[in-house]
Parts: sequence; C-alpha cells; structure tokens
Amino acid sequence: MQLKQHRKMILGLTIGYTLLILYFLFFAFGRLDTVDQITEHTFMFLPDSFFRLPDISELLHPALMDLVGFGNIAAFIPFGILIPLLYQTSFIRFLTGFILSILILETIQALTFLGSFDMNDVIQNASGAAIGFGAYKLGFRTKNDWRNIAAAGISSVVLLLGVWGVFGIVDQVFTKEMGPFVAINEWKDSTGNPSRGTQRYSLSIGGQIVEPQYNVYSIEGKMKEAYTYTLGNKEEIYLYLNYGIPDQKESHGSIRVAVDGHEMLSVYAEAQRHEANMSEILIPQAHELTITLEGNATLWDVGFREMVYFWN
Repeated sequence: MQLKQHRKMILGLTIGYTLLILYFLFFAFGRLDTVDQITEHTFMFLPDSFFRLPDISELLHPALMDLVGFGNIAAFIPFGILIPLLYQTSFIRFLTGFILSILILETIQALTFLGSFDMNDVIQNASGAAIGFGAYKLGFRTKNDWRNIAAAGISSVVLLLGVWGVFGIVDQVFTKEMGPFVAINEWKDSTGNPSRGTQRYSLSIGGQIVEPQYNVYSIEGKMKEAYTYTLGNKEEIYLYLNYGIPDQKESHGSIRVAVDGHEMLSVYAEAQRHEANMSEILIPQAHELTITLEGNATLWDVGFREMVYFWN
C-alpha cells in the first residue's frame, strides 16, 4: 500500500514538473506575443555553443541568456531522477527515450513558431537528464527515503558542478580569443623593395598632438604609393590602422585597403579633413594585404590582432 502511495506521489510530481517545463518551452518569455511576427521556421541542426555556460562572475549579474544556458541543463536534472523511480530502465534506454522526446518537442516549437529547433538545447537538456540519472544511481541506495533524497540532491549538485567545469574547459579549448596586437613594421613598396616606413614622430591633427607607438607611413614627395604585406593565409584577423591629414599639410589624399584584390576600405581627404580616424577591419581570410596612399594621407600604428586558440 505504501509503495503504491509513493508511486502515485512520484507520478504526480513527474506530471506536474513536466507541465511546468512545457510551459517554459512553449509559452514563457513572451513567445505568444511574438508568434505573429515570425514568418519562417528556424532549424539549427549543427551545434556550435552548447559547451558555453556562464561562469560564476556572469551568474552574479546574469543576463537572460545566461540563465537560459544554465537552466537548459539544471532544469532537466529532475527527469533523470523521477523517471527511473517510476520505471526500471537502463541508462542507454532512458537517455535514448529522453533525447527522442526532446527532439519531438524542439520540432513542435519550430513548426508552431513558438521557438526554434536548436541542437544546442537538445544536447544541454540531455546532459541535465544524464546528470539526474547519475544522481539517482548514486543517491537511491537505501530504504530510507529522506536519506536517499538528500544523497540524490547532493549528487546532483556535485555532478552538475563537474559537468559545468568540464564544459567550461572544453569551451575554452574550442573557442578562439583575440591575440596580441602585432604591429606591421615592414612592407614592400610598389617596386617590391622592403620599406620600413618613416621613423616615428609626433603628429598634429585637428589641433591634437598624436604620438604613434609602433609605426608611421606617409609618402613624402610622392603622389601615390602602394604598400603590400604577406599575411601567410591567416584566418580571422582584425586589421587596425589610424589615419589622417597632418594640420600643416594641405587636405589632399586618400587611403585604400585591399585584401587579395578585394577593396575593404576607401577613405578620401575631403571626407576626413584634418581629423584623426581609426578603422578596425575584420578579415575572414587573407594572404596579401595592400594599402595604397595618395597625397598627404598619413598612417600610423598599423597592425593586426588574430583570433587564435589559447594553445597558439
């Protein structure tokens, strides 16, 4: 009799918690208010950031997406405990059935415009359920219900922290970060000869004194000059360059930046006048960088930062 009562209570908890999760999946976060504005189904089959969970500092001042990312795992832990309490099952069978259920729910979300099909969510939800199943196996080993519940709760926290830590390490391993600034201090001019630019010196632009830190490039006594730099097939770099017309010179000149023959930036003196400007250009992939100067245009502190993995 007591066993039946326990089973009914667990079944009631499972049904109630399932309804709560379904509410968040289909109706929370203002989904009904935006459904009329969505015109296309969204299916994201390729996971890309499921290892990205907020760190402790982000959780102290969480944004909505931080809570969603962490909740995608934590909210599904109870299923890994409740379902095995109702039905004797193996880990593989449980996880397979759970993943199939989540896939169906994600598909319904996309088809009803109440969300999107996101493989990241599937992986995170399944990770939460797997943590719960592990907590069930570690916690429910005695005949004392309260002791089992306490042990399962502690196991859930420990396993969640472990998965959180592993996800953080894997995310860092596979996430590129901005590398150090690399100044470009040697070019080849239009004749193919090396050119290190002019020696660094102070500039007065727009009434302000500018002190270049790395390099200065101008074409004193020439009308036009093209400088090239071989990047060596680098991927995902940010090119930085400062430019302007010195105050003591006539506002005449231009700057053009091209990567492998494709123009990325074109600036004329008429637009900039005597003002110091800075450009940041994202270059997805490049072999050769060419910067063409005309007239009195002056460049300084030219360089790049590359997106690299931490081991590089």
